[in-house]
Amino acid sequence: MLALGIDPGTAICGYGIVEMKGSVLRPVFYGSILTDKDWNPEERLKRIHQDVSDIIRHFHPDFMSVEKLYFNRNVNTAIPVAQARGVVLLAAAQESLPVLEFTPMQIKKSVTGTGTAEKGQVIFMVQRLLGIREKIDPDDTADALAAAICGLNQARILQLQVKGGPRIGELLEAQRNPLSKR
Repeated sequence: MLALGIDPGTAICGYGIVEMKGSVLRPVFYGSILTDKDWNPEERLKRIHQDVSDIIRHFHPDFMSVEKLYFNRNVNTAIPVAQARGVVLLAAAQESLPVLEFTPMQIKKSVTGTGTAEKGQVIFMVQRLLGIREKIDPDDTADALAAAICGLNQARILQLQVKGGPRIGELLEAQRNPLSKR
């Protein structure tokens, strides 16, 4: 299974293609789309859209994992991130690529085991899980790889539920009402 993780931003948009075979993760292609601060917003968004579209067309991932928009204090920084996220989602839609969305806490928990992990912990675990020896720079690239890992972990759980027999909810319902299946 192949996942494209995206950490949207207009100045730096991280991306990462990660493959999962069984329970083994392998980095395929990763980096960041960088745009110049002197470019007009529409030029920046066009570049992000073009590059994400090129990645999707080249690698044909099974799905895209993207971080849900979250802002704590500054609405002014949230607007450009939302715009970048919009063109990323558009690129996925144009290629009929399914999109999974996760909160920052869900991604951190999936990669580190805790939703309150610090940036350094996320980077360390991404490197460890993917066998990457050199420091991942910028952080946006590590965040994109983390989003891909989170998506793959979630997809794996869903696959196991489908392939492994009845879903947990069905088993619990049958336990609660044993006569309902007769």
